[in-house]
Amino acid sequence: MSVGYLTIKLPDGATLAYEVHGSLHIGTKVPIVLVCGMSSLRVDYERLTQSLSQTRPVLIYDHRGMGNSCLANNEDLSIEMLARDLAFLLHALHWKEVSICGYSMGGVVAQQLLVLPYHPTHPMQLEFRTTHLFLVATRSVVEEGVGIDYKPPPTGAIKTLAERKAGARRIIESTFDPKWIAENGARLERSRELRSVLADTYLGALTKGHTIQLQKFDFVNLLSMLPTDMKVLVIHGNTDRVIPRRCGKDIQARIRGAVFLESGPRPGQVPSLDFGHSWYEYFDIEVWRNVVNSFIDDERPTFIERLHGFPSLICKLLLKRNRKINPEPSHTET
Repeated sequence: MSVGYLTIKLPDGATLAYEVHGSLHIGTKVPIVLVCGMSSLRVDYERLTQSLSQTRPVLIYDHRGMGNSCLANNEDLSIEMLARDLAFLLHALHWKEVSICGYSMGGVVAQQLLVLPYHPTHPMQLEFRTTHLFLVATRSVVEEGVGIDYKPPPTGAIKTLAERKAGARRIIESTFDPKWIAENGARLERSRELRSVLADTYLGALTKGHTIQLQKFDFVNLLSMLPTDMKVLVIHGNTDRVIPRRCGKDIQARIRGAVFLESGPRPGQVPSLDFGHSWYEYFDIEVWRNVVNSFIDDERPTFIERLHGFPSLICKLLLKRNRKINPEPSHTET
């Protein structure tokens, strides 16, 4: 799926590698942007991308310095930098409306992107409207001990290829829960073989400074300023060993109108909430396509929109009641 990718040069000289799938749906369906975490590349979304692109455009890309994307000059990475990179890419595509799915660190990047217009010192006007936001296995605040447990080698030390691959495999395995691992040995091995080779290309290149900066962000006080007409779905499994489920519940409490993914038999629900950090590897991929499409295609107003309409509804009911109590006098000609 990575064959034939495009690149875009960022203002500072870095480049982003990206792909647009399902382009025949551009103009008729809202595109969705899949934002990777720190331990994932755009190719990790292969199954989900192939499924979603049957019904809507899908944008996948690698963060700078990861996968096929390049740094400008070994610069320190930050969440805000990655958010501004994504804004630049979306502006270049000239899409007026998008939905965004941010996974793990990608969910942090997505939140940072959407509060850029309210940045206290360097605000950035976004040239697109985000209609729907999926925050998957992510968080809104920095918390000690939460996130991918990756420890770069000391400055000057070089790990062997075998050591780097072993570290990448250990990280990948931590994104699944023990029960799933026991029941899906062959599928796990395929995922480990694919992702360990790919992860080695950038996890091995991350310095201690990079990982420290990617664990720093502070936008929680700006979340209340997010547009109230943007629908937000929080997806977080009970068995996530990287970012605990309580972080997802915290997001729901901080973003007005955000709803939590439910389990059940109805469209847009999942068979069970017992899934780990690598959410897209759980269940049949059509389950996740239905979750995304059901949420995006649901035209019902958000809770906040309903609240905004509540006063006018009360006025109408009071007026109707008043007319019943004090009917207008009839006028007859004499």
